Amino acid sequence: MSDYVKEIMLRVSAKNPAEPEFHQAVAEVAESVSLVYDKYPEYRSAQIFERLIEPERVIMFRVPWMDDRGEIQINRGYRIQMNSAIGPYKGGLRFHPSVTLGVLKFLAFEQVFKNSLTTLPMGGAKGGSDFDPKGKSDNEVMRFCQSFMNGLFRYIGPDTDVPAGDIGVGGREIGYLFGQYKKLVNEFTGVLTGKGLNWGGSLIRPEATGYGATYFAAEMLSTRGETLEGKTCLVSGSGNVAQYTVEKVNQLGGKVVTLSDSNGYIYDEEGIDAKKLAWVMELKNVRRGRIQEYADAFKTAVYTPLDPKLDHNPLWNHKAQCAFPSATQNEINARDARHLLANGVYCVSEGANMPTTPEGVKVFVDAGILYGPGKAANAGGVATSGLEMSQNSMRLPWTREEVDQRLSLIMKSIHRTCVETADQFGTPGNYVNGANIGGFLKVANAMLDQGLV
Repeated sequence: MSDYVKEIMLRVSAKNPAEPEFHQAVAEVAESVSLVYDKYPEYRSAQIFERLIEPERVIMFRVPWMDDRGEIQINRGYRIQMNSAIGPYKGGLRFHPSVTLGVLKFLAFEQVFKNSLTTLPMGGAKGGSDFDPKGKSDNEVMRFCQSFMNGLFRYIGPDTDVPAGDIGVGGREIGYLFGQYKKLVNEFTGVLTGKGLNWGGSLIRPEATGYGATYFAAEMLSTRGETLEGKTCLVSGSGNVAQYTVEKVNQLGGKVVTLSDSNGYIYDEEGIDAKKLAWVMELKNVRRGRIQEYADAFKTAVYTPLDPKLDHNPLWNHKAQCAFPSATQNEINARDARHLLANGVYCVSEGANMPTTPEGVKVFVDAGILYGPGKAANAGGVATSGLEMSQNSMRLPWTREEVDQRLSLIMKSIHRTCVETADQFGTPGNYVNGANIGGFLKVANAMLDQGLV
């Protein structure tokens, strides 16, 4: 760790105590940015990175709502508006008990660079609540969403901040949030993305993050003259990102053998084909069941419950060539990373945000495998949100084929930026440096242009 990075981290730790995820995200980008400062000291003298790690605005508010028993519940709502140098704030809303200020600051910080890489004019933000939609009725979720929007609506808008979905926030939640926003401001605007197709949504948006991570893996493999055809793939999670990663891997000729949720994972050696995937989508999106039920329905699968005492995740200890961590942050540690390498994995494309610990990242980078960090590999979701914003502004929908083609081109562009930037700064093949520096430079230059604001 350079003296510059140590100095930054001392400051970040002192000003943001008890926020380990935010510290981790800042440290990773700072390591890469130090290479920029060696070449271009004007960024350092302008304190660009120091300004980037301070949110432009942090909004925190009370969310009271009434459950079906008539009892009052209280949650906490957040919106972290991190940086708007290149466009309106853009980033998801997460409803999950693990949501804290530190987690959202890490996600908002990552979002700044991810959005920059997409080539679209979007700043970075993130928000959400410690509310848990699991086990709640539709009416309870509706009442919560309406109360949440009552606290948020003053700070968002189509040219100010455009939230989207994330963990715990799908089409149902976006619908309730949008309906309340529309009632409060008396406008039908593109203030949220991930909307229903019949009221301003975009085709491919639900699929976009999973599709994008798969396209990014295909681009990385192409640098070695390979494709996904015939590759065995490990996928974690079983939500939106994981589901559509499986779908696209299948379309490109690969085979996915794992899926998981917070209770455990399934391993299906024969592969999760289109029929089995449709069953998973019904299980998770309609019945909201647990992945263990897959092993009851398909005798080719083995279910392994999660053991919190283990210092590794056995999902990552199966023979494969590609891995798509698509569940949540820090799900791959150094031991998991070594298991992946030992089992033949040489292409990792992150569908989740920061799913690999710093120690795990070091294992991948030192081994020289194809490792696509989340801010590059999973940028397809926010890229397609940006395309939805464009369609809303024009009041024109695009066809499925047109959106998918644009998504594919954006992922190719992100990959090219990562490769070329890594080469430019003396670390060829290092997608971490390529993504961090490529995202940083666009935002940094915009900040220089706009003065000290």
